[in-house]
Amino acid sequence: MAELNTIRSAAGTRAAQIDAGLRAHMNKVYGTMSGGMLITALAAWSIAGLAVTTDPTGATVALREGQYLTGLGEVLYTTPLRWVVMFAPLAFILFGWGALMRRGSAAAVQTGFFIFAAVMGVSMSSIFLVFTPYSITQTFLVTAIAFAGLSLWGYTTKKDLSGMGTFLMMGVIGLIVAMIINLFLQSGPMMMAISALGVLIFAGLTAFYTQDIKNTYIAHASHGDQEWLDKAASDGALSLYISFLNMFQFLLMFMGQQE
Repeated sequence: MAELNTIRSAAGTRAAQIDAGLRAHMNKVYGTMSGGMLITALAAWSIAGLAVTTDPTGATVALREGQYLTGLGEVLYTTPLRWVVMFAPLAFILFGWGALMRRGSAAAVQTGFFIFAAVMGVSMSSIFLVFTPYSITQTFLVTAIAFAGLSLWGYTTKKDLSGMGTFLMMGVIGLIVAMIINLFLQSGPMMMAISALGVLIFAGLTAFYTQDIKNTYIAHASHGDQEWLDKAASDGALSLYISFLNMFQFLLMFMGQQE
């Protein structure tokens, strides 16, 4: 009987340790993601500020009445470099992140995430040239509320969401193909359809990724590999970060008011 009680006590202690570790892990995931979001916002706002001027002296491209693109703005938004800026984040995800996760240290992975967030900010800076600051802020707050609810549901639900992953990732691939096609078609109705599907797909991915991060930690916590868990926290932060930003951008197509 004493041995049974000892076993139960040990199991209870271990479960409590895993719960505490899980909370710390999720806090690190959300903290890293929040840091990335802040870097992105500051980079986008800063670059947009440097790209626009009210001084027409030497300007060759008029953005709108009383506003002109600076030299930096012309290079970023009117030359072939705009394609590099647009697709650099996607190229990093497809070809760079996996290698960094395999070979880099936990500190290198986190640094890579923050660098990616800065590049993403440069890529997204053009939204400040198109939409009003009020509508950008409003859409961000709506996205934040929706994200919090979806992530909380993904964390607490007893339903297994693993089956959603493959289906949703196929949807992401379809979205990317449709968006590339629409770069040439420039179809407004098609863009609205893409945005609606995008919101739904990344809403589902937010819940899926949250549950996956939780389950991954629980499955590996007993191994005691803190270096791997730290890298997994950055990987989870990246997944949630991408879901948040995509929801934000697709919602901006509906809610954003243009300058």
